[in-house]
Amino acid sequence: MKAAWYERNGPAREVLQVGTLADPVPGPGEVLVRVHVSGVNPSDVKSRAGARGGMAFARIVPHSDGAGVVEAVGPGVDKARIGERVWLWNGQWRRPFGTAAERIALPAEQAVKLPDGASFDAGACMGIPAMTAEACLFSDGPLEGKTVLVTGGAGAVGHYGIQLAKWAGARVIATAGRSETVAACRDSGADLVIDYKRENVAERVREATAGAGVDRIVEVEFGGNLETSLSAIKENGVIAAYASMGAPTPALPFYPLMFKAVTLRLVLVYILAPEARRRSIANLTAALAAGALTHPMAGRFPLDQIARAHEAVEAGNKLGQVLVSIG
Repeated sequence: MKAAWYERNGPAREVLQVGTLADPVPGPGEVLVRVHVSGVNPSDVKSRAGARGGMAFARIVPHSDGAGVVEAVGPGVDKARIGERVWLWNGQWRRPFGTAAERIALPAEQAVKLPDGASFDAGACMGIPAMTAEACLFSDGPLEGKTVLVTGGAGAVGHYGIQLAKWAGARVIATAGRSETVAACRDSGADLVIDYKRENVAERVREATAGAGVDRIVEVEFGGNLETSLSAIKENGVIAAYASMGAPTPALPFYPLMFKAVTLRLVLVYILAPEARRRSIANLTAALAAGALTHPMAGRFPLDQIARAHEAVEAGNKLGQVLVSIG
């Protein structure tokens, strides 16, 4: 099969190779998926660059997200799954071979049936961006009638956070820092978008909620936004954070958080508990089937140009997902 891989960490153009590898064979409980689209996420490029530690395996086929068609099944898997259109999660998490290849063999539960009408492009965005947003939003009960603040609402996770919260019946406030990202948040369905570079987010949130604050925050920069989040969150609210790149070791204002009884939820999508994973898959499947999600693309590259795809993610400041077409 045609595949991309790297055998050492480093810059994309220096270490990524494209060539032929042996087709994988599905083992017990596994499915073999013919990959149509592979999703490229920041974690993929950081792992390739060596920012997440050294090489865990001698050869790595990158990318955890993707979508395609089940071609074969291993022992113990219903043969009726052959021909099923699926999206994939954790394709390269703690495994050497991910979705940047024509085929991948992985546990059957990591290949989720795509609803009719949902594209492979949509499927390739579900594993990390959409599932992270779902975990931030739904881990603490229903959203109907709640008010949610989504920081960095034009990012990949933020985009799905806005849409999923609206789908679930919440009022959504989002933050963004450029005119185009403000517009993107509005297009995603946010009820109010705050330009954090020009406006005081905490003040605008209090104004918009008559002083009450928000029930939940989907947080892209936990440490950097903590003072604002503390001001914006309601008593008994939830701050669900999935990143803190600007301030990775923040000082925690314990008593101000305690006296609001704030729940801090740190979300790492790769290790969701089984019950949370099942809920997330069910919610994303329902949202896809309802046509509630849009999937803006920041770039699409053939497998031969995978290095350019990685560079596009590293460049940042783009609206939407970067995809690699396989085959």
